[in-house]
Amino acid sequence: MTVAQENVQAPPDPRALVSPAAFAGITETVLTNNPDMDRTTAERIVAEAIKFEAACAQSRLRLKPSRVVDEGWHALILHTRVKAELARKIGLFVHHVPEPPGPERHDPDALVRTQDAIRAAGYVPDPELWAAPTDGTIAVAATCEHSEPPPAGCGADCSNTGPN
Repeated sequence: MTVAQENVQAPPDPRALVSPAAFAGITETVLTNNPDMDRTTAERIVAEAIKFEAACAQSRLRLKPSRVVDEGWHALILHTRVKAELARKIGLFVHHVPEPPGPERHDPDALVRTQDAIRAAGYVPDPELWAAPTDGTIAVAATCEHSEPPPAGCGADCSNTGPN
């Protein structure tokens, strides 16, 4: 092993931002909403939703989850105590603005920008989970595709640019 290889640190584990029980509970919510999904995929989705939250807390850009990651984010949102504790750890409560499904509003640059923000937060995005909303490789119950920017007058978005 070279000195350069020894100095390379592995990216942080997003699971460390929540307790093992909390991670398992959020994963169970994803599995309940997606009964045909395997546990490994559900865990990947939950981990990516946590990375998304961490990136939102650090970025001043408007970020949005992919349709697949949104499945995990919605599950996280349902676990309000976990979400509140996560907000304390990452320094910001990340708000969600619900809107009707609309893949026609898809902005591929927003998904690239969000993955870049995840990298800037120190994490590595799982590229398979950041596909366009019409990609059915990973089937999820969610049909959400957040628009960019958020609807006029909503006052918040999926980043830290909205009110706390």
